[in-house]
Order: sequence, then structure tokens, then C-alpha cells
Amino acid sequence: MSDPKLQEKIIDALKTVQDPDLHKDIVSLGFVKNMSIDGGNVKFDVELTTPACPVKEQLRTECETKVKAIDGVEQVDVNMTAVVRSTEHSQPVLTGVKNIIAVASGKGGVGKSTVSTNLAIALSMTGAQVGLMDADIYGPSIPQMMGIPISPPKVGSENKFFPHEKYGLKVVSAAFLTKQGQPLMLRGPMLGGIIQQFLQNVEWGELDYLVIDLPPGTGDVQLTLTQKAPISGAVVVTTPQEVSLIDADKGVKMFQQVKVPLLGIVENMSYFICDGCDKKHHIFRQGGGKKLAGTFNIPLLGEIPIIESIAEGGDSGIPVVMADAESSAAQAYKDLAGQVAAQLSINQANKGEKVSADFELSWKS
Repeated sequence: MSDPKLQEKIIDALKTVQDPDLHKDIVSLGFVKNMSIDGGNVKFDVELTTPACPVKEQLRTECETKVKAIDGVEQVDVNMTAVVRSTEHSQPVLTGVKNIIAVASGKGGVGKSTVSTNLAIALSMTGAQVGLMDADIYGPSIPQMMGIPISPPKVGSENKFFPHEKYGLKVVSAAFLTKQGQPLMLRGPMLGGIIQQFLQNVEWGELDYLVIDLPPGTGDVQLTLTQKAPISGAVVVTTPQEVSLIDADKGVKMFQQVKVPLLGIVENMSYFICDGCDKKHHIFRQGGGKKLAGTFNIPLLGEIPIIESIAEGGDSGIPVVMADAESSAAQAYKDLAGQVAAQLSINQANKGEKVSADFELSWKS
């Protein structure tokens, strides 16, 4: 039998548990569900906005501690669940995809595709449904990094084709449209056609996150995707040195101009830790990503170290988050996935508040 007074005390206790990213208590956010009270045994679910929530265990511990402190409560069972929220959009493409994350860089050679691959897998490892679109038309490297042989995709009804699948991800790449070892030679107008195929002719199914690996720079492909795909947010990859920051600056400004929300900056090749010491060696100088994030008032989402297994994973087709799961780089990518998911949730919450405020203002007037 449920004791109404005890339930009220439990709810009051849970109202003091705040989501540190959304800055509201978990009761007001509607996270607390399916509560049952059997004598002194209390069970309830906490349904988060993403399985990649970086503060999931912190919230679980706080819930257990505060509810257990209530007189009459003997045992607490908190079940952490998640349902990924959709970013609202008006374009009638990729309607089964809840959130689209664009990963970009102002220049090549900063490890953008490596970041895209490991970010996508890290999100998938939390239990989310994830896709990876290799939109780097001239230099499609994701099949190599994922260990997927170059072969044409399976075609379904209405000429739609199915992504390849590996490591729990659905993967599409321009490389699958060529014969192995042959370059993809295209003129400008043809690039738009391939991007349209990726957006309209792929059976992506239901996805929580679609990570798009954009080509480096700010050219036709980037503009086509940012204008035609309902991108939820962008991640800009840089390395610490000044020459990389100059180009990354252009990437950030491109997203600002096309009104795509910036989730933040990733500083790749941030530091190196040698075998003989625990000291961080900043080979490419220090603090570039933090400086760029500060300039645009956006978060620094993560600093990815240089370790040998990142390069090995890219060459062998087993990305570092799987091949060397306990490494500093793998942990950095898992933390990055949590920060990216958190920023998407924050943007959605802020947008919801703005819509509510606009509605209230129009209603009052």
C-alpha cells in the first residue's frame, strides 16, 4: 500500500535534486516516473533526456541519499532511464532522426573524421540509436576508420538505399559509391546531388543522433547541408596552435551566419603523456581551444590527447573507444559524447522556455 504522506515527503525531497545542466529540479522537469511504495521500500524511475547524460550517476546517488534519509524509508531503488528528445525542425527530411550533429573544421588535418567516428560510437555505447554520415565527399575516410569494406549499399523500394552497419552504427559514405581505390571525381553541381541522396534516399530509420562528418572548410557541401538538413547543433574541431584557430574561427562564423546552433569546440591533439611520466606535454602549444571557445562564448567540449592507439584504431578499422577502451583518449571521447548530448538537451530546454515565454506574451497582449 502506498502511503500518501510518505509519497509527498519523497516528492519534496526529490524537488531538491537539480539537474546541473538544465538548472531545474527533476520533479519540475518531469523526470520522476513510476513511483511505487511498499512499506519502507521505495522504487521509481528517473527518465533523463539522453542516455549519455554526463551526470547520470551523480543524480542517482543524490536521489538515493535524499530519499533514504526520510523517516519510514528503508530501501531505495532508483532506475535510471532515458528518452532522447527531438530537436524541432520544419524541413521535411530525416524525419525519423531526433538530433543531427554536424562535426566541422576550418582546415584539414585536425582529426575531424576521427572525432566524428569516436563521438558517434561513444554515443552509441550509452544505448542511443546512432548514425554516421560521411559527407567528406573528396576525402571519405570513415569506411577505413570503421573497418567497412568498400561495397555498394543495398537498395530497397523507391530507389532508397540502406546504410552499412558496424559497431552498432548505421553508416553512409561517398566512398560506397565508388570502386575501391578509385577517386570520386565530381564537379560542383554533382556534389549537391550526392548530399540530396544522403538526406532523402537513405533508409536511416529511427535515430536518436545522426553525426555528420563535414568536409574541411566552408564550401558548397557545408552550405548545402547546413541549409537543407535540419541540423540541431555543430561541433567545431581544432588543434591548439594559432594557424588552426584562424581556420576554426571561420568554421564557427559559418554556422553563425546560417543560424546553426554551436554546441562547442573540441581541441584535438591537445597533449601527449609519455610512458615515463604523468606530465602532459603540449606539443602544439596550449589553450587554443579554450581561447576560441571564450572568443565566441561557447563551451570547450573536450580536449582529446594524442596517443598511439588513436592512429592504430584509424588504420585497423577498430576506433580507439573500442580498441583501447580504458585509455585516456577513449575516456575523453566518452566525456565528449556526454557534453555534446548535454548541450543538445540544454538548447532544447532553452528553446522550450522561449516558446513558452513567447506564447505567454502573445496571450497576455
